[in-house]
Amino acid sequence: MNKRTDIEVIINNKRYTLRGYESEEYLQKVATYINNKYAEFKKQDFYRSLDTEMKNVLMNINVADDYFKLKKQQEQVESESDKKSEEIFDLKHEIILLQTKLESAQNELAATKSEYLEEQKKVIRLETELNESRKNR
Repeated sequence: MNKRTDIEVIINNKRYTLRGYESEEYLQKVATYINNKYAEFKKQDFYRSLDTEMKNVLMNINVADDYFKLKKQQEQVESESDKKSEEIFDLKHEIILLQTKLESAQNELAATKSEYLEEQKKVIRLETELNESRKNR
């Protein structure tokens, strides 16, 4: 198990100690995300007029909104990935079928070439016999 990490961060101009089993970099990234959310809200005129409880509720709603949007995006990516995997499987299957057909066609071509050569030999033999029989007459 990872060891517990304690890190002091400043969120919304207040000092907090975050504790967790994640890295310091990760915990700092979380604090930075929250600070960026506060900065976004502070730019809005309406935010200043809200009481502390409403500000906290608004923050929670926005973080939850980000979470659900990212979760939906991840599900879409996973769905697309599954579809791509299925397409790849189907294409590999099609390649194998086409390779089998190609091998079969190559074997058939080789057999036909062999038959053609045998037939050419017969033609040459028959022409030779015909020429010899004409000479012998």
